[in-house]
Amino acid sequence: MLKRLLSSQLGLFLVFILLLTPNLSAQVESGTPTPLVAYIKTLEEKFDIKFSYIHEDLEGITIAVPSNLVALQDILDFIGSELQIKSQKLNDRYYTLTKNSLVRVCAQVLDNFAENNIPGATVEVFGTEIAQSTNPDGSFLLTDIPRNATLKIRYLGFNTKYVTVEELMKKGGCPKILMAQHYEQLQEVVVYQFLTTGIIKETDASITLNTADFGILPGLIEPDILQTVQALPGIKSIDETVSDINVRGGTNDQNLILWNGIKMYQSGHFFGLISAFNPYLTDKITVFKNGTPSAFGDGVSSVIQMETSNELTDYFVGGAGFNFISGDIYGQIPVTHKLGLQFSARRSTTDFLNTPTYNKFFDRAFQDSEVTNENNIAVADEILRNENFFFYDFTGKLLYDINDYHQLRLNFIGMANNLDYTETNLTDVESTNSILDQTNISVGGQLHSDWTNNFSSNLNLYYTRYVLDAESIFANQIQLLLQRNEVLETALKLDTKYKLTDNFEWNNGYQYIETGIANTTIINQPNFKSEIKGVVRIHAPYSGVGYKTDDLKFAGRAGVRLNYMENLGTFTKFLVEPRLNLSYSFAPNFRLEVLGEFKSQSTNQVIDLEQNFLGIEKRRWILSDDDTLPITQSKQGSMGINYDTNKFYIGLEGFYKKVDGISTSTQGFQNQNQFGGEIGSYDVKGMEFLVNKKGNNYSTWLSYTYNKNDYTFETIVPNSFPNNLDIRHTLTFAGTYTYNKLKLSLGVNYRSGKPFTEPQDGDLAVDTSVFPVQINYKEPNSSRLDDYFRMDASAIYKFNISQRIKANAGVSLLNMTNRKNSLNKYYRLTEENQIETVENISLGLTPNVSFRVNF
Repeated sequence: MLKRLLSSQLGLFLVFILLLTPNLSAQVESGTPTPLVAYIKTLEEKFDIKFSYIHEDLEGITIAVPSNLVALQDILDFIGSELQIKSQKLNDRYYTLTKNSLVRVCAQVLDNFAENNIPGATVEVFGTEIAQSTNPDGSFLLTDIPRNATLKIRYLGFNTKYVTVEELMKKGGCPKILMAQHYEQLQEVVVYQFLTTGIIKETDASITLNTADFGILPGLIEPDILQTVQALPGIKSIDETVSDINVRGGTNDQNLILWNGIKMYQSGHFFGLISAFNPYLTDKITVFKNGTPSAFGDGVSSVIQMETSNELTDYFVGGAGFNFISGDIYGQIPVTHKLGLQFSARRSTTDFLNTPTYNKFFDRAFQDSEVTNENNIAVADEILRNENFFFYDFTGKLLYDINDYHQLRLNFIGMANNLDYTETNLTDVESTNSILDQTNISVGGQLHSDWTNNFSSNLNLYYTRYVLDAESIFANQIQLLLQRNEVLETALKLDTKYKLTDNFEWNNGYQYIETGIANTTIINQPNFKSEIKGVVRIHAPYSGVGYKTDDLKFAGRAGVRLNYMENLGTFTKFLVEPRLNLSYSFAPNFRLEVLGEFKSQSTNQVIDLEQNFLGIEKRRWILSDDDTLPITQSKQGSMGINYDTNKFYIGLEGFYKKVDGISTSTQGFQNQNQFGGEIGSYDVKGMEFLVNKKGNNYSTWLSYTYNKNDYTFETIVPNSFPNNLDIRHTLTFAGTYTYNKLKLSLGVNYRSGKPFTEPQDGDLAVDTSVFPVQINYKEPNSSRLDDYFRMDASAIYKFNISQRIKANAGVSLLNMTNRKNSLNKYYRLTEENQIETVENISLGLTPNVSFRVNF
């Protein structure tokens, strides 16, 4: 019984096999894709032959042989052409199959959305010099390439695609390669158009400026970097310069300004009236007012980080232009597909061309020589001035992609201001000659490495040298004053990033900074020489973690920076600096921000005398010694809430900042406290408000900032009084409008007056009982200048010269009402012990014109 049952089942199985075999043969012969190994076995049975091959070579490969191929040699030829597998007949029964080492491969590159052709995409054979572009239909054909090679496919706007040759050949024929479009993480951006195009507010409350997308701002016809940041609430320049930017009541030396990771000790041209950084190569500017990542040290008020483009281009990009002050040129040159060069150069026309803009800037810079007496009457001396002034800057960047995982970038920047100025008092027949040279040279290198999909590192090294030389010859060539301020800094920074999950990131790093500063003063009558040198070394390991939810409802970052500072032979100090940055969307379109940080810095700028360095570059960098000038430390906390619909934005932020370890010599005092060198602190309580309405072709905004900024000096009476930068109220109302290719912008700036100190009234103003005779002042900063008001406008028109060359022309007006705003006022004694008043007045009505071409 059992035997009969088994025999019956075996018969059914044989019938099933016999039925299956014809079906399989029919399936293969009909052209349906079949595993190659299975198809070869079918050939062996059909033609009574044997194939010798390495099983791993053929595993995973499929073949679809046309049904009209019946002869064995025709089938083997087809397999050889399709799969590039060579067949060799050993005898009538035995054949060998081997892979070709050099193969031909073709494919068609399409987008993964609608499968549209992508013509002009770059197809590179990884590790070789072989590369080509796809045809109009997106196809490409590569011959004689290694079978084990990997293809790298790139196209602007799409994610780079990597695919192996084996992978393509296994698919047979000319398969499709689908590329995904590159999307920025738009969910991380709260405001796309913040004030004007190209200004973005991120979820961590930092502000990003993209100069390529920059629109227009009142008074600006070119995207001057340090002028542009002053459009942001809480950032202003009290004296209208870019070299003296005040962020939330701090002095300019409390801003950390970085260019491609290099600390800049000079930031302006024309003695602070123009930014020294070319905006057309600067790809991205990031501004942190609080909640700074732990990777950044220094700069107790803010961080302004500028980065040039880090991407290689496949074609030349460049431009040139001029305005009433200078001319410039820039370019990006692809040398090979792995090597590129960026350059920029600018030079002023001020030494051979006088323009209305130059004349206004010159009057603004050198107005300290225009004085009034104690009755506020202009001194009638006839002054003859003769000047030779020019500035220049240039940058270079070498971009080298070592491979797909390691990128090397070498950076260079140089800038200079040169002035030869002679002033002759025709009344007193006395002349003064002043020569000033200000230079900053910096070089740096960056190596970015992607070690895995989740772990990357960035190594940054730089060297920077800043020198300010001033020579003044007084009293008809009798008295000589030489002053020199030199800064040398070298630094190394290793930053690592580990992506634990898609939502969780861990940053670690270490930074070493060595800063040497020398100050030299030489006077021939009376003979005097002073040379002060110092070196501070900082070792700073840091760590931080970041977390965000998938929907970005919550995003947070926390970290800590450990600073070990040593001034050789003077002090050592260890500081712990925690950082916090939290953002939470508690309702649709509403977001709450909580930020906090501890920071410190060991470099500051002092002002000994207002007339030093011609009264225009009178600040000198010095190092903290933790005695006469302590390490400056800050603590800051803020909380903000904003509402954004991408068309309408309202933001409100309150903050408190306390800065310890300041000196009266670093704050620009011009009263009885000017030379004391007292150590104290200041604290700022403030609020920033912004409302911004945006449309398709317009943007209008209103911003208001309130600051209450007070000093505390225990050795000064009274020990608490308003800060020199205590601007209580700042109001800006501005708008932009675009009509076709024309951009227009108009804005009004108002702020309350700056504090200053007046002399005592009447006979009490001068104390002749002491030597030298001195001015008796009222309480520090007990008076205020008049309120400040300025209206600016600008217009830019874009047009095409040819299909390749684009151009724009612009015109701007600063201070359209020609209002004489008082920026500063201080007092000094004449040789007759009479009080003179020196008042700095803002720029008058100042026009400017520009023309640019881009190609």
